[in-house]
Amino acid sequence: MGNADLRDLAVIEDVPFDDLSGSVVAVDAHNWLYRYLTTTVRWTSDDIYTTADGAEVANLVGVVQGLPKFFEHDITPVFVFDGSVVDLKDDEVEERREAREKREEELEQAREEGDSLAVARLDSQTQRLTDTILTTTRKALELLDVPVIEAPAEGEAQAAHMAREGDVDYVGTEDYDALLLGAPLTLRQLTSKGDPELMDFAATLETHDLTWEQLVDAAILMGTDFNEGISGIGPKTAVTAVREHGDLWGVFEARDVYVDNADRIRDLFLNPAVTDDYDYDPDIEPDLEAARAYVCDEWEVDPDEVERGFERIEQSVVQTGLDRWT
Repeated sequence: MGNADLRDLAVIEDVPFDDLSGSVVAVDAHNWLYRYLTTTVRWTSDDIYTTADGAEVANLVGVVQGLPKFFEHDITPVFVFDGSVVDLKDDEVEERREAREKREEELEQAREEGDSLAVARLDSQTQRLTDTILTTTRKALELLDVPVIEAPAEGEAQAAHMAREGDVDYVGTEDYDALLLGAPLTLRQLTSKGDPELMDFAATLETHDLTWEQLVDAAILMGTDFNEGISGIGPKTAVTAVREHGDLWGVFEARDVYVDNADRIRDLFLNPAVTDDYDYDPDIEPDLEAARAYVCDEWEVDPDEVERGFERIEQSVVQTGLDRWT
């Protein structure tokens, strides 16, 4: 999920949704989906989104409830899905798997003890993006005419690339690593109530008098998804050290420290695997009847849980169309 210490460096400000009208946002699909998935599981009875054969598709509730926020503010979301896992991220993936298994054990114990609050909390924390969840999400988005892009590797890196190319206006993710990937403008808290935050790449570099490469170097010293940081080096120290010594290698030499695979980690942020083979139509015309049938009939989601979401999508798309003709 990225190094939260980057928040201490990032230039961030709240931005009203009204200021985003007419824009296109490349959404880190896995990040967005996971947040709606965990929220749905925590606060919704599982019989609402579980099929007769036991398949859990809480994601479909999240999709229908989460998309209206974009449409109601005349924002076109383009969902960018992850491709292959970056090799250097294997350790993080393994750590997350071990943590999830531990929470699953705690969840089973909470169920045995009848602790409903703990069950709800732990159940949300043990969610993962299964093949069924990813497949059904893509299909629901297709029926709702929401553009989907398949990244060769990290979806967030692909989204940042699209923004740098000027093909979208913003990147949408909670991950601060969007900053290290050079995303010009990143919208955070798109899954939260209220207005989002805007993280500004150029302003961040200017504020700290850093180049993009130096910002990445400072992050590596602090720690990233791909490496542990150097003990005793936080955001301020990292920035000062990089400015003083020029780059990561200068800091290594001056402080007699080292980070394994530092050159590869640096390259993953500065030159990630991305593709230019993508296209999308910003004019969205959802097939609501087909989407309702898919979600409620085929996947047995309680209609009462998603009907308001479908209504909001229909109303917002109709209104947006009218506004564009006035």
